[in-house]
Amino acid sequence: MSLPGAPAQRDFLGLSPALLWGYVAIALFMTGDGLEQAFLSDYLVTSLGYTQEQSGTLFTVYGLVVAFAAFASGVLAEYYGPRRVMMLSTVAWIVFHAGFLVFGVMADNYPMMLVMYAIRAAAYPMFVYSFVVWISYAAPQNRLSSAMGWFWAAYSVGVGVFGSYLPSLTIPFMGEVATLWISIGFIAAGGILAGVLVSGRGPQHSGPRSLAGLGRTLVQTIALPFRNTQLALGMVQRIINQIALYAFIVMMPIVFVRDIGFEQTEWLQLWGLVYLVTVFTNLLWGVLGDRLGWIRTVRWFGSIGMAVATLLMYFVPLAVGPVPWITAGAVVLFGIAIAAYVPLSALMPALEPAHRGEAVALLNLAAGLSQFVGSLIVTLFWGLLGTAGMVIAIAAIYLVGFGLTYLMKVDQGALARYEADQAALAEAR
Repeated sequence: MSLPGAPAQRDFLGLSPALLWGYVAIALFMTGDGLEQAFLSDYLVTSLGYTQEQSGTLFTVYGLVVAFAAFASGVLAEYYGPRRVMMLSTVAWIVFHAGFLVFGVMADNYPMMLVMYAIRAAAYPMFVYSFVVWISYAAPQNRLSSAMGWFWAAYSVGVGVFGSYLPSLTIPFMGEVATLWISIGFIAAGGILAGVLVSGRGPQHSGPRSLAGLGRTLVQTIALPFRNTQLALGMVQRIINQIALYAFIVMMPIVFVRDIGFEQTEWLQLWGLVYLVTVFTNLLWGVLGDRLGWIRTVRWFGSIGMAVATLLMYFVPLAVGPVPWITAGAVVLFGIAIAAYVPLSALMPALEPAHRGEAVALLNLAAGLSQFVGSLIVTLFWGLLGTAGMVIAIAAIYLVGFGLTYLMKVDQGALARYEADQAALAEAR
């Protein structure tokens, strides 16, 4: 007898056939969401004349909204089901992205940009992190890190590879605003696939859904990291994970183009290379994490790897100048190291097998806070520390994460045993 949540068909390196189109939907959705990532801050400052602080504020507010929406996505997906949340998110993203362009960018209205971009920010984590909840139920439980590796690979294909490389091709011909408009097509395609073609078991609930029940789930979720401190440590690690990534989104389009002397197209292609690398390394670290140990992978390849890679991402091009093929070496290392945190996506639900949707919600909150903190520290300290000081400070944060891994403990077989126990109970009834 197969366990609940185990795929009826054979999986390939943790890729469940029932979830295949969901991974494709994530790649498409994140292509649309990521098109602006590598050029928006430079466009706001260089072309529209806004200050670095205004650009930083836009991304900081965006990150704060993402943090809370990411948390809510796990709770809502657990309570109402991932498919419903993903469909609603698709519609919301399209509506408020159009508002961001029409009433903000095209009207040269900074307050409307801030409002529309902030509201749109809620849609992206609602879509992608609801699918993480779906994976935690429908993927093979003994290969969950590998299944999460497929998720992050699809994410990277979208946000980084297509999201960065497409603008390098479209901006020279149609400009930044038209490039921002075409993102809607990718979002719509991803939403349709998620709504129609994805199958696989999701959260199971009996009885009607109510606001009171949702409130109880929310309270229970908030209480979890206080009851289980391992969840709190996992959240801290997830915040640390992408601090450099989101700090660099604000800083490096300006630093690479204005200060170091790269062409915008060269910068976009280098930034896209980060994600091109993570397409493969997300899957690699997912599979290796199941074999080497989730915490060990995060400790040595994530924490130490990112401390080194963060420094090289700035100091290598600073030393050699705008030489793309040399800088590409540092970019590749950055892409390898940042993906080594993939096992956290398996670790969190394994810490609470009976409340895995809520555990994923906490992981999602931490992911959103990573974006908020990365943008915030640049907004607050870049002017004070300068670019070199800012990069060194970010690298030091990863060394703090290295120390925290020695406090972390997890049973990698917890989910598989929980499913077996539940199946035995169901059969006994």
